[in-house]
Amino acid sequence: MDVLQISIAAMPFLLALTSRTGKVIVPCLLTSIFTVLLGVEPHRAVVAWCVGMLIAAVALRERLRAG
Repeated sequence: MDVLQISIAAMPFLLALTSRTGKVIVPCLLTSIFTVLLGVEPHRAVVAWCVGMLIAAVALRERLRAG
């Protein structure tokens, strides 16, 4: 994987860092790691990435709604 692919795979984790919720950061980190590890099989990597983005987006929405 090159740098661009790894940065895209890390996007759920980076988005979770903006939510500042510890409960969200760990699952998003795990989905980012799974995305990198499953990079050989694109369909599985996309599923892991989408799950991570969904978790991070909901957490960010809740932070913006509360704040």
